[in-house]
Amino acid sequence: MSIQSLTVPAPAADFADLQVGKVAESNADPSTHPSTHPSTWSEVATLADVPVAAWRRLAEASLAPNAFYLPEWARAVNAHATGKTGARALLVWDGPARERLIGLLPVVSAWRALRIPVPALVAWQAYAPLTTPLLDRTVATAAARGLLKAARDAGAKALLVPFVEMESRVAEALRSAALARGGEAWTIGAHERARLDAGVDPEAMFKSALGAKKLKELRRQRHRLADAGSVTFAASSSPDNLPAALATFLRLEGGGWKGERGTALASDPGDAAFVQEATAALAARGQAEIVTLSHGGEPVAAGLVLRHGRRAFFFKIAYDERLSKLSPGVQLTLDLTQRLCADPDIDDADSIAIAGHPMINRIWPARLPVGDLLMPTGHGAGIILPVFAASIAARECARRTVHRFRHR
Repeated sequence: MSIQSLTVPAPAADFADLQVGKVAESNADPSTHPSTHPSTWSEVATLADVPVAAWRRLAEASLAPNAFYLPEWARAVNAHATGKTGARALLVWDGPARERLIGLLPVVSAWRALRIPVPALVAWQAYAPLTTPLLDRTVATAAARGLLKAARDAGAKALLVPFVEMESRVAEALRSAALARGGEAWTIGAHERARLDAGVDPEAMFKSALGAKKLKELRRQRHRLADAGSVTFAASSSPDNLPAALATFLRLEGGGWKGERGTALASDPGDAAFVQEATAALAARGQAEIVTLSHGGEPVAAGLVLRHGRRAFFFKIAYDERLSKLSPGVQLTLDLTQRLCADPDIDDADSIAIAGHPMINRIWPARLPVGDLLMPTGHGAGIILPVFAASIAARECARRTVHRFRHR
């Protein structure tokens, strides 16, 4: 399809052209029994004003996990993280009485998220490349339809949900909702990232994925780490011991290349405040831990792991770059993998890594297909989707070109 003749609306300030807070009743999902599914009620609210108790109940009943949309994490990001504050949320309730929240998706305008001037909303990234909405598993299709209706009632012609698990039931519900709103969902930027199948034997997986030669080299490096004292792995998950472990993580991250570039969490007061608040709140609910690898009592690597449902999320890793020849980050990941595989409450783990990541891709050979879903919110969105999709593609092409020249 040619886009040369299409016109693009002028940019608007973030949400200035959207009817934030408008409430509308949506149609009941015809595929569910009417006695268990009354008409849903959709609205757009300020993220900070979403009732926490209702949000937590939805997270527990969610069709798919997303630790970054847990209220303890998302509220902290929204309150403190630089450039991430001020998000709104598409909400779907079980009826006008709003007794049960059945759908939630934090959003910002397309102009704010991507600097693309179209009347569209984009799912808000809560400091991670994952925007899977929270949908009540018992009425997921109706909840997905309610999200699109809330976006439409706010003035958006399209809704972009980046980094969704493409082969999940959530993606199916969103695609079905798009069809119900008058058009098909577009898939953009589909790719795969490393995933851990926690049901495998980790030693057998390491042998198959890494090979005997690489494992021998890693054992040699671990012995060299032990020259300075015994190598120990520890997990800190209680509100009492997690803050000290987080301080270790922030120190290791800030002492490396991220600290030099100013992109470490501790480099920005807002980012440091968000991660401290979020991890403390999640640790109190058993949903966050800091794993640490030490030699001779001195930490050499640390990682931040979140949990939601039966999935773990390997959010970040940091290590002492002075010891990079001994692969402390890899050693930590091997120990974490064994810990997750031995945990009866975990089925798998999302690496949250870029496609083809040189470290985690080799250790975790399973893959998680992810991509962006671009959906119409109703009739009249036909011209918006191709313009929006072309703009996203052009923006991504420019980003890759800049990245390539910077690394020449």
